[in-house]
Amino acid sequence: MLKKQTMQQQDLQNNALLNVITPIGLEFNKNSLSIGENIGKIYGLIRYPQKVEVEWLSRITNIPSTIVSIGWQPVDNTTLINAISRSVVQQRGLAEGAKDPLSRQRAEKAAEDGEKIIMQIDREGETVGLMSVLIMPIAKEEKTFKKVCRRAESIVSMMKCKMRVIPNLQKESFQHLSPSFPTNVKVESMLQKIVPISTFMGGFPFASSGFHDGEGYYFAKDTSGGLVIVDTWRRGGDRTNSNFVIMGNSGVGKSTAIKHIILSEYMKGTKIFVVDPESEYKDLCYNLNGNWINAVGGSGGRINPLQVRPSPRDDEQEKEVERLYWDEGYGMNDLALHMKNLEIFFTLYLPSITDMQRAVLKKCLVELYQQFNITWNTDISSLKPEDFPIFSDLYKLIQEKAKHPIDRQIYNDLALLFYDIAEGSDRFIWNGKSTMKDTQEENTKGGSITVLDTNALQETSDSIKRTQYFNILTYCWEQMSKNREERVLLICDEAYLMIDQKVPQSLVYLRNVMKRARKYEGALAIISHSIVDFLSESIKQYGQALLDIPCYKILMGTDGKNLKETAELYDLTEAEQELLLARKRGHALFLVGAKRLHIHFEIPDYKMPYMGKAGGR
Repeated sequence: MLKKQTMQQQDLQNNALLNVITPIGLEFNKNSLSIGENIGKIYGLIRYPQKVEVEWLSRITNIPSTIVSIGWQPVDNTTLINAISRSVVQQRGLAEGAKDPLSRQRAEKAAEDGEKIIMQIDREGETVGLMSVLIMPIAKEEKTFKKVCRRAESIVSMMKCKMRVIPNLQKESFQHLSPSFPTNVKVESMLQKIVPISTFMGGFPFASSGFHDGEGYYFAKDTSGGLVIVDTWRRGGDRTNSNFVIMGNSGVGKSTAIKHIILSEYMKGTKIFVVDPESEYKDLCYNLNGNWINAVGGSGGRINPLQVRPSPRDDEQEKEVERLYWDEGYGMNDLALHMKNLEIFFTLYLPSITDMQRAVLKKCLVELYQQFNITWNTDISSLKPEDFPIFSDLYKLIQEKAKHPIDRQIYNDLALLFYDIAEGSDRFIWNGKSTMKDTQEENTKGGSITVLDTNALQETSDSIKRTQYFNILTYCWEQMSKNREERVLLICDEAYLMIDQKVPQSLVYLRNVMKRARKYEGALAIISHSIVDFLSESIKQYGQALLDIPCYKILMGTDGKNLKETAELYDLTEAEQELLLARKRGHALFLVGAKRLHIHFEIPDYKMPYMGKAGGR
């Protein structure tokens, strides 16, 4: 019978679990210990501050690379009150008999604190108890271990607490710390201090690290392994928009991070547009059944710059009010606003165009639109892409104007300037009706993704490159501003390609989109390698806004001048600069509103197959 019971006990023992939780070896020294491959040292908290703040204990329990044990034992209130009363009488006597001011002041303060505790216990019925705290820094390498110990000592000292190593009792302290051993009476008696339960509970000793909005999606982990859960569309407090800026050198994990965000936003039902200069998002787009478009012309990706786009409106009532204002000679309608965008387009495409040529070109454009029955009062929303002129039509009109003797020379010059865009090599990009599909009606019940691939632009001149980026940006803004109740995220990868220091209008437009996006439930994400590109003196007033406005800033590894500019712009501490200088892949400084976190992007395994092979792996 006894043998049968012994066999049953053996069956209940989980050897696999024991092998997992049992350390390879244990060694105890006078002031330290070794746990397998790790080095540890156990400290005890021997003094607490006279006044504590809310969540004071959570600052101790969340010290990185440490294990903390907190013991709490209730005590009899009557015995404690009598003891404190005697102590108050004693301190009052010391204060009256003290000859020097310092001793008198300390005795009076001790007496006042004792009286306050008596009031909490006796009048308010508060429970008190004996609290003990053990802290064990732990690390694998000696150099790292010393840093961890210094950091723990510094944090505790800043809280006006005091801790000391427990010499010759490291084994007993480890047993007291471990959940597999009972409380060690000797260690507990050394460290126990009387604390009201409100001080203990108000310290939030069980509060975990990390960041949690209460809703949203998994974003990353902090250095303590705590989850960072973010709702990027949350408004209130220090978060007024959903814009992103992501900066860092090549190879530090920017693509991985943004693809992780894209997948999370897609699952939340967000409509996503990606401007992709390096063809990095093609696989991701196809894996999500998205709409991949070669945005450098062609049958499915042409955006006709001469197609007038409706300007954003709040509602039908605003449209009616604006129409009445226009009839009375106030405000600007869709065609007038589009003419302003065309000014930027032609300035980017033809930087050398003169003021006189620009004025004549405007005149030709107004006449061209009239030929297509488009006037200042036309309702643009009722027209289709086939109803708008293309550059061949504009080129023919300019050629006809050049036949007349008046202003013949200026029209001949314009005809030469517009030959390439109408009949030359640039006609493949811009000369034709718009073939981009309207995504407004697609995927209305869930998220959708449209990737505008601009890789073919990289071999073209800077003027063509920046002109087409501006053209794409105006199209994306039209999509973002159509429906104020629909969440739309526009991601501009390699955003430095949109910057032209000589012609900053495109950058100004991008800044204005970022400022206005929040009003239309939209967001803009700027991704680039170098922060310096945005801070050149000629464009700093516009470029810096793209770095300042976003409430979500992800700063990844960088060095040199970029690190210096980043540190000045965001007022980084030395520790934060060291984080960026280390350039660890997947690690970043995350600024969410006014809060700063050191995060590590640990991407769930199920997301990796969606990301594809190009970048972000």
